Order: sequence, then structure tokens, then C-alpha cells
Amino acid sequence: MGNPIGHWEILVSDLAKGKEFYSTVFDWEFDESSFPGYDLIKTGMDPGGGMLVKPEEAPEYGINTYFQVDDIDATLAKATAAGATIIAPKTAIPGIGHWGMFADPDGIAIGLLQGE
Repeated sequence: MGNPIGHWEILVSDLAKGKEFYSTVFDWEFDESSFPGYDLIKTGMDPGGGMLVKPEEAPEYGINTYFQVDDIDATLAKATAAGATIIAPKTAIPGIGHWGMFADPDGIAIGLLQGE
């Protein structure tokens, strides 16, 4: 059945302020050791999330959701055939797998996550 949420991330303007805010509001903990500039969010339950400063090319601040898929290339092909626009092609995440992202016909960003 379907594709579950595999990961999510919050794009903020200031990483330190974002971590302070969300740790205060939700008691979240952060792991800074995985990727420079990308902190993993530890909520106490899976799936975990991540926090980073919004890249310049990202259209807005917000939350990105990544759905677990078996084949990113095939999913991107189905999405574009259905009217989506690719935002990020299949990209390696060392030791984890791959990610990619498309915008649906309304411009909503949808992330994809494929394990190794």
C-alpha cells in the first residue's frame, strides 16, 4: 500500500533560532553531527526530521515532506507525465540512499526518498 512519509525537514532563516524555537515548543533535540549545516531533528518517534537554512533557490520557508519510494527515477517520470515539474533530480545521500523533489501542478513541493 502507498508510500509512507520517510523524512521531513523545516527550512528556516536562522538555524540557531529555529532550533531554540522548536526545542522550546516541542522539546525536540537536534543532532548536528551528520551533515554540516543540516541538523537532524529527534522528536522521539519515527520518522525523524531535519532542519536547515533555506537555500537561495528554495521558493519559500516551510516544511518539506519526503515520501519513501522504491525507485526515484520511475516516480519522477510518473510525476512529470502527470504534470509535475522536477525541482531536484535523483541525488545521492552518502550512506543513506537518494533523494529527489518535484512540484505538483499547483506548485507544491513533494520530496522523494529512496534507501540504499
